[in-house]
Amino acid sequence: MRFVDEVELEVVAGDGGNGCVAFRREKFRPFGGPSGGDGGDGGDVILVGDDRLGTLMDFRYKKKLRAPRGEHGRGKDQYGKGGDDLRVAVPVGTQVYESATGELLADVAEVGEEVVIARGGRGGRGNIHFATPTDRAPRKAEPGEPGERLRLRFELKLLADVGLLGFPNVGKSTFIARVSRARPKIADYPFTTLVPNLGVVSRDLDRSFVVADIPGLIEGAAEGHGLGHRFLKHVERCRVLLHLVTLDPEPEREPARDFEVLMDELRRFDPELADRPMLVAVSKSDLPDVREALEEIRAALAPREVLAFSAATGDGIEAVLDGLENLLAEHPDRPEPRTSPLLKGEGEEGEDEDGEGELEVEYVE
Repeated sequence: MRFVDEVELEVVAGDGGNGCVAFRREKFRPFGGPSGGDGGDGGDVILVGDDRLGTLMDFRYKKKLRAPRGEHGRGKDQYGKGGDDLRVAVPVGTQVYESATGELLADVAEVGEEVVIARGGRGGRGNIHFATPTDRAPRKAEPGEPGERLRLRFELKLLADVGLLGFPNVGKSTFIARVSRARPKIADYPFTTLVPNLGVVSRDLDRSFVVADIPGLIEGAAEGHGLGHRFLKHVERCRVLLHLVTLDPEPEREPARDFEVLMDELRRFDPELADRPMLVAVSKSDLPDVREALEEIRAALAPREVLAFSAATGDGIEAVLDGLENLLAEHPDRPEPRTSPLLKGEGEEGEDEDGEGELEVEYVE
């Protein structure tokens, strides 16, 4: 399945139904009075977090999400039916931005979490509400209010416990394939991995955590070089980072410099990311050149503790996983999502001013 982590579409909530102007005409009730019912409320557009989805592919070719409108009111005091809410399943970690301003409107960060992103219009009142001692046969009703219409950008930021960082070809895909059932593409050339991969590391029946392989990070990633900031955003949700370094045949590459370059990219993208709890490990320790340079690498990265492992042989893997578990235990809280309280239903209801927006309707015999 193609990985899609950003889409733009129009979201339209349902319009409210119009109020009705009607009068009773039953036999033996010559002055039955007004009987026009209210229009129904329009449906809301609601996002629901679903852990069975891992991409925004379902929205790739959709141009619009539209909720049903409310029915119009009818005579004999009949109120129109409210429009059903449109409930849309999205991957956990989906953020919603207003396209024009870039303002963050909602953040679906939990399984089953519901966020109203567009509210339906209120139904108009029928003429039964406008009868007074001086006007017993009102010929006016309210129109339904239009539902919210927004141009939004959906952006998926993967939720994982551990973010796996490193230059191309340091062994990130091999590591995640070794410790989980994820099966990313593995080859001996740069940018083998073009999309993030998630793997669940099971240590025991009740001990597990999720690792995300973040691809395409090179010098200048914060400015869009390589695969750039398109995938740097997926690091924001990780509680702990695992930074892999190793020897590379390219002459300008060396582990300590690679580490500092990517740390600088993290700072430029988001200063808080550079302070995120981190474990540093040297991969491919089964290679003779790497074994010989291990102490030199540790000295260059001091005072940070540097582990070493080989995904090919399994040596040192358990020590790395133990270190990650310890860091996760020390930092149990995920970075706080930013969410608009208004869209969470915490805003105040608007005051209902009697008669505002009334529609004058002539009654015809």
